[in-house]
Amino acid sequence: MTPVSRHVQVRVPATSANLGSGFDSVGLALEYFDELNFTLCADPANRNAQVIIHGEGENTLPRDETHLVVSTFRRACQTFGLDRYGFILETENRIPQARGMGSSAEAIVAGIAAAAAFAQDGEINRAAIFELAASIEGHPDNVAPAVYGGLTVSWDMDLPEGTGSVAIPGSEPLHKGFHTATYAVNPAVMASVFIPSFELSTEQARQVLPDMVPYRNAMYNVSRVGLLPGALSPAALTGTRDPNALLYAATQDRLHQQYRKDLMLPSWQLIEILRAHGYAAAVSGAGPCVVVLHYGDDHEAIEALASAHLASGQWRVLHLPVNTTGVMVER
Repeated sequence: MTPVSRHVQVRVPATSANLGSGFDSVGLALEYFDELNFTLCADPANRNAQVIIHGEGENTLPRDETHLVVSTFRRACQTFGLDRYGFILETENRIPQARGMGSSAEAIVAGIAAAAAFAQDGEINRAAIFELAASIEGHPDNVAPAVYGGLTVSWDMDLPEGTGSVAIPGSEPLHKGFHTATYAVNPAVMASVFIPSFELSTEQARQVLPDMVPYRNAMYNVSRVGLLPGALSPAALTGTRDPNALLYAATQDRLHQQYRKDLMLPSWQLIEILRAHGYAAAVSGAGPCVVVLHYGDDHEAIEALASAHLASGQWRVLHLPVNTTGVMVER
C-alpha cells in the first residue's frame, strides 16, 4: 500500500491510571503532551529508522529499531497493509519516563496512530488504534485515555472458550478482548501531579502484588470506583455533595497501593500528608508520581502541604487540566 502522506505529526497526552480505586481499569488523560514527527524517506532502498530525541529520555532511550515507538510503528504498518519504509522520527518528549504518567502507553499509541495516518485519509480510526494498542500493552487503562481523552474505564471481555463474540439486541456484537467506555469530565477538575527524580518500573511494582486479596477489600474498591465517574462528571458541581469529598472517597484504595508503598516511600508519605488534609491524592499509574484530583484553584495550598518534598529538590509539580481530545494527528 502506498502511504497517503510523506509526513505525519502526532501529539499524545500523558495519562494517569488507577486513580486509587480503579486498579487496572480507570485512566485519565492530562493536558501534557509528547509530540512526534514522522517523515518517510524518499529513497525506497532506505528502510532504516533514524531517531532524534529531545527532552525526556534523550540520554537513555534507544535510537534504533528497539525504540518502542519504532517497533510499534513497524507492527502497525503491517497491520494496516503499509510497505516497509525508511523514516526519520523526531520527538519532543515531555512525559517523564518510568514515573507513572503513561510514557509507554504514549509510545505505543503514537506508533499506531502514525501508521494509521499514513495508511488512510480522513479521521483516524480510534477504535482500531485502541484495540491494537491494548493488545500490545496488555493493560488498557493507560492506552484508552491516550487514544480517546477524558476519563476511561476499560475491561477485558471474558467470553466462553471458543466464542468470539456475543449478540447484543439492537447493537453490534460484543467481541472478546479489550473494550473501553469514555466519560465526560467537569472542566473545573484539575490534576496536580508530583514528579520525583527517581523511577519505578511497572514490572517491579506488579511483582509485589498478592495473588489474592480479602473479599472485604475487593468490595471496598468496588464501592469507591463506582463513585469516580460521578465525582468527575460535569454534573458533580450541581449535586448536594461536595465534589471534593466525592473525589476523596472515590480515590480510596485497598487493592494495590498498600502493597507498593515500600517501593516508593517518599511518594507514600506525600500521599498521606495530602489525604490527611482532605485532598484526593493517589499513586499515578504504577508510580512513583503522585496525582491529586481537585476542583478549583488549590495550587498554592497543595504546594504548601508538599513544601518539604519540593524543597528537597527531588520533586517538581505540574498543575494540569484534563485532556479531552486524546491522540491527535496532522498530515
